[in-house]
Amino acid sequence: MKIAVTATGKESASTMDARFGRTRWFMITDPEGGEWEAHANEQNMNAAQGAGIQAAQRLVNLGVEAVITGHVGPKAFRILKAAGIGIFLCEAGTVEEALHLFKQGRLARADQADVEGHWA
Repeated sequence: MKIAVTATGKESASTMDARFGRTRWFMITDPEGGEWEAHANEQNMNAAQGAGIQAAQRLVNLGVEAVITGHVGPKAFRILKAAGIGIFLCEAGTVEEALHLFKQGRLARADQADVEGHWA
């Protein structure tokens, strides 16, 4: 299972980024193997609009099956949900801590967006 975690840096010890569409990095892992891949999200950080949509589509294309983030807007939520990607909201300090909570089953699956569009 490929899991993406929004992050401020490109290391698994980086702080989680609360933003989905405008996160600096997506840290992607398969918990079985323990390997991490960093995917920059530069093209969406300063986008006037559509950051969440483009970020969601990118994760779909990367074959992600779950996303751990602080917040997700309605358009990104719809794309992720339509693709069958689980969305888990979390306020952990680091990417590694978020994954640990996920693996323990301590994160609830989001059933709706928790912020309006264009959330900074």
